[in-house]
Amino acid sequence: MRINCEGGEAHVVHQTLSLRRRLHKKLRGYGAGVSRYVGNQPFFVGVAGTLVAVSMAGLTLLTLSSGRADALDHARETSGNLVAIISTELERNVEIYDLSLQAMADGASNPASWKLPADVQRAVLFDRATTAAYLGGAYVIDREGRVVASQNSDVNTAVSLADRDYFLVHQRSPAVGLYFSHPFHSRLRDGKLSIGLTRRIDEIDGSFDGVALLAIRIEYFQHLLDRIDTGRLGSVFIVMDDGTLLARKPFSPRDIGSSIAKSPTFQIMAAHNAGTYVANSAVDGVRRMYTYARVPRTPLIAVVAPSVDEVLAPWRHRSRITAALTLTFGAVFVVISWLLSLALRDKLRAQAALVRLAATDPLTGLGNRRVLDTRLDEEWRRARRSGQPLSALFIDIDHFKQFNDAHGHASGDEALVAVAECISAAVRRWVDVVARYGGEEFAVILPDTSAEGALKVAEKIRRKVQGQDVIHSGGESATVTVSVGCATCVPAGGANALDLLAAADRQLYVAKAAGRNRVSSDTLAERPMPQDSPS
Repeated sequence: MRINCEGGEAHVVHQTLSLRRRLHKKLRGYGAGVSRYVGNQPFFVGVAGTLVAVSMAGLTLLTLSSGRADALDHARETSGNLVAIISTELERNVEIYDLSLQAMADGASNPASWKLPADVQRAVLFDRATTAAYLGGAYVIDREGRVVASQNSDVNTAVSLADRDYFLVHQRSPAVGLYFSHPFHSRLRDGKLSIGLTRRIDEIDGSFDGVALLAIRIEYFQHLLDRIDTGRLGSVFIVMDDGTLLARKPFSPRDIGSSIAKSPTFQIMAAHNAGTYVANSAVDGVRRMYTYARVPRTPLIAVVAPSVDEVLAPWRHRSRITAALTLTFGAVFVVISWLLSLALRDKLRAQAALVRLAATDPLTGLGNRRVLDTRLDEEWRRARRSGQPLSALFIDIDHFKQFNDAHGHASGDEALVAVAECISAAVRRWVDVVARYGGEEFAVILPDTSAEGALKVAEKIRRKVQGQDVIHSGGESATVTVSVGCATCVPAGGANALDLLAAADRQLYVAKAAGRNRVSSDTLAERPMPQDSPS
């Protein structure tokens, strides 16, 4: 600032000094106010410290979380590459073997092939691919199940293969194409474990004339997996789409040929063509990241499953170092977080219990009417999209009022529970819906089930109920029976899911009118249900 007169300069200096004194006084008053606030509110220090700890812990956790996600993504990408390698290897070899099988089937169906000298005949029927390292043999099997030609000239006509699954499948259907058998102990190679790739051989008129067989030693699949490193706790395996295990690393002879179809991990694979998920192994309990893919044009599924613990081991080592630096500052935050976590856990458990109570019939433990309506609507829409049949059963206890009058309501409740248990025991698929409709009535929804299949289930329920005695409150046993109405349809646009239940209900009354303790089914069940007529 530039001053041109002495009087003006003195005035500016005076104003500046006065402003500084007033500002200093205000700052001293503000500091005293803060001190009084902190003194009167001691939790403020704890809150401030907690906020600092939370901020630091939040930044640390964000970094660690990003590192964990990166580790899992890298493992997922690596597993996907390994699955692709296995899948490509299997697909390529199966394609080569299938070409050999087609050549074998074409040659065997030509009558001229059987008039050639033995060595020329083998050259015509079997190409060089049939001598691959892990092939257990190439054979032509006649319509009686006897081996009539082999690529190694070793033909044992005393052995019959007519009971093998691959033989029976081709014998029954000309449209099977390339077939993968289940593992079997070879009768031609001293009981060695193999699987068969087969194609049907036809006569000129198209009738069944035998099977062309390539026996693949089970060691082929195991050798393929032995080259994959998934760590000490990891696993890699090849399984058929029906759950039959062909090879597994770590190797266990008793697992080969066994079924894992009921394993929750396999059910996820069976429902999709490819994917990745984390689950505990049903075999050894190890938590693994399962990456899987179906091998194109085969019933095989290739799976690579590294252990989650081993995948995250390097990340955890770095995390321990980082966590040690923030442990002191985050102690209060950890305690609060755990208390909140426990409170939330209790709340979620209570909410889940309320949801279960709202969806469950308290007497029988079955789903209630709300569950039935919801699932029926879902299955109806799904069946309409897929064009598959949807079946419904309506079940009613015969003469239930007389039973109650004769034995009392407590015995009536026992009868309801007994019938519910019989229905649940007869309906075993996880997609099926069993619910108490009301009173002594029950309903069952059977997705992807034809009228014939629904009738079998209904008859099974009826027999189970009839064969079970109810012990009523007097200590004596009594027999109850049920009448069942069945209805099946292929949903069409404009139709209503409740029409299906109504059709089953009508069949129930038909069964009752016919004398009870019987099943009545809609004979037109396989035709698409018509659209609602306009009002």
